[in-house]
Amino acid sequence: MANLSVAKFGGTSVANHAAMTACAKIIIADPNTRVVVLSASAGVTNLLVALAAGCDSTERAKLIGEVRQIQENILNELKDSSTVRLEVEALLTNIEYLAEAASLANSTALTDELISHGEMMSTKIFVQILRELNAQATWVDVRTIVATNSHFGKAVPNDEQTQKNSDNILKPLIDRGELVITQGFIGRDANGKTTTLGRGGSDYSAALIAEVLNAKDVLIWTDVAGIYTTDPRIVPNAQRIDTMSFAEAAEMATFGAKVLHPATLLPAVRSNIPVYVGSSKAPQEGGTWVTRDPQPRPTFRAIALRRDQTLLTLSSLNMLHAQGFLANVFSILAKHKISVDTITTSEVSIALTLDKTGSASSGTELLSGDLLNELSEVCTVKVDTGLALVALIGNDLHLSAGIAKRIFDTLEEYNIRMISYGASTNNVCTLVHSAYADDVVRLLHKALFEA
Repeated sequence: MANLSVAKFGGTSVANHAAMTACAKIIIADPNTRVVVLSASAGVTNLLVALAAGCDSTERAKLIGEVRQIQENILNELKDSSTVRLEVEALLTNIEYLAEAASLANSTALTDELISHGEMMSTKIFVQILRELNAQATWVDVRTIVATNSHFGKAVPNDEQTQKNSDNILKPLIDRGELVITQGFIGRDANGKTTTLGRGGSDYSAALIAEVLNAKDVLIWTDVAGIYTTDPRIVPNAQRIDTMSFAEAAEMATFGAKVLHPATLLPAVRSNIPVYVGSSKAPQEGGTWVTRDPQPRPTFRAIALRRDQTLLTLSSLNMLHAQGFLANVFSILAKHKISVDTITTSEVSIALTLDKTGSASSGTELLSGDLLNELSEVCTVKVDTGLALVALIGNDLHLSAGIAKRIFDTLEEYNIRMISYGASTNNVCTLVHSAYADDVVRLLHKALFEA
């Protein structure tokens, strides 16, 4: 399997019949691509999440109708939809049943079961599109491959069991030369219940499968021709990056770049599997390769932006020369499954940023009343919202003189609410008001990348 590629196509790449057909042609043109991981068609997962949250019969019918219409629009363009239409209809019927159950009493387990149907439908339809292009494909339920724990909404894969499942199910298919179409984002726990890997987890699924198959690379096909120095929608002069390191890409993904999911890189890094990012709409335009040690390694590589940030400031005189205060705070946060991003401290207070991507795929409230009450027992709690995190990504930033001066000189007209610098060799993070985030990104890009 030395030449095996695992390809992943995101929601916009499988949004409609034309987009799916373009993806199918990319696969057919590359004989090394033998496993394909698909997301749900664009918009479907959001609709299913809304259904899983519970709603009245009128709203439920409206949402299900929208899901059905997205699938119908693709089915209606198939040459022969007779068989796959029945399969999709069965899945839609199950969605109706689960959505009704969610309206009575929702749960994280029910949510995962419901939203997994998006990938099931897209892969069923995609197999038929390949067949109509004279390419034989085998549909595989990824839940028979990816084993996870029972942390619904953000499940953690069981690598050992996933490897065993792959050896028993996937490898024999690949050895016979079959093209496998499967789903991203979902898995199954030891009790046989459907789990999800968190929003954006299709990238993770592709990398996991690539690792257990010892693939030569992972091809992430999206709607952008690679990874850019920043979001081209904010800065039209943003430049595509031809090659970058795993560390740089992980920083970009963690701090807001939408091209790669952060967890994607975990299996790729440990098995040294290159990751390629290209556009399914324009494959001829090339893309970005993410590898272990690309050259050159510039001081400044990119700027990432993550909106909708929450700043939590915790103050207590008990911190002064005390032991165990931080440990207590972080144990409370861990208990409520809150992931901390950046942090600064003083003698009597700590400020830390939280991001919604650290919560479950169901989009549940980040700061619950129980969490705030528990923190209030040990300190004064202040919550600030309406903030954005701007991260400058690069190499050996902690060793380069003048970095802070260049940043502050460039942003002298803006209030920087918080700065995190020195903990990482690959990033400098600034927290600014959301209203000014785009301007901050433009100024930094002009000063550091366009000068």
